[in-house]
Amino acid sequence: MPIFSVKHTTVYRYTQPVRFGEHRLMFRPRDSFDQRLLDHALFVDPEPKEIGWIHDVFGNCVAVIDFNGSGDELRFVTDIRLDHTPQHAPDFRIDDAALSYPFSYDPDEATDLTQTIERHYLDDGDEIGKWARQFVSAKGHTETGKLLMTLCYAIHESFVYSRRTESGTQPPLMTLHLRRGTCRDFALFMMEAVRSLGFAARFVTGYVYVPNRDSASVLGGGSTHAWCQVYLPGAGWVEFDPTNGIVGNRDLIRVAVARHPGQAIPLSGSYCGSASSFLGMTVEVKVVKEAGNHQHQ
Repeated sequence: MPIFSVKHTTVYRYTQPVRFGEHRLMFRPRDSFDQRLLDHALFVDPEPKEIGWIHDVFGNCVAVIDFNGSGDELRFVTDIRLDHTPQHAPDFRIDDAALSYPFSYDPDEATDLTQTIERHYLDDGDEIGKWARQFVSAKGHTETGKLLMTLCYAIHESFVYSRRTESGTQPPLMTLHLRRGTCRDFALFMMEAVRSLGFAARFVTGYVYVPNRDSASVLGGGSTHAWCQVYLPGAGWVEFDPTNGIVGNRDLIRVAVARHPGQAIPLSGSYCGSASSFLGMTVEVKVVKEAGNHQHQ
């Protein structure tokens, strides 16, 4: 099982000293059967008054950071190491009843999935629904796993990845029209596309391991990464990364899951000062696969 180490550095710069408000940071990966956190560290400069931890509504770990002082630079450095077990597609253990699309979720599960099945963005002409339905067989039944994989690969192959410095996520309809976007845009677009077909989907933020940073084959390295999960009866939440065409968790390190991207912002906070004081921010993420085998204690 590979061991990944992640160093994530975020620096905010200002023209003059400003006072810092509360900041919330998501960097601690979700412990699970396929990824086990070995250790983590958080360095903040200037030194905060207090660092507290909470679980949000989705069970994600959030560091809540309070400050006393002021400064013209604010720096967050996080280090994590984790044991990662890759699960390769298409080994989905989907329930027989859900092997073909369309299918219905179990009523008990559907109650909890409702908010992740509902579409979240206006699409009066159902353009996203029409785009998604082109992957559904006109003959009646479509293999569920194949449908989702084909849809994921279609985004990867026919949309253009482009970094964007502005924060936030563009509306899915804009992504469809532009045929370009960031990893967050593609994740959200795939979520709305599969939701239009009746699937439950949620947003994931985390990191991607890029074997060769100079390679054009894996996109989204060097900063935080985003993809989505789709709920399949029997298989549970399955990872789909439309930016890289990855199905399954290979090279993906999950930090937080949410119903929509605004609930899974890696770092958010405020400062007291004029808007013109803010010079900008830099984010650097380095994900390394450690050599050698890890022995369990």
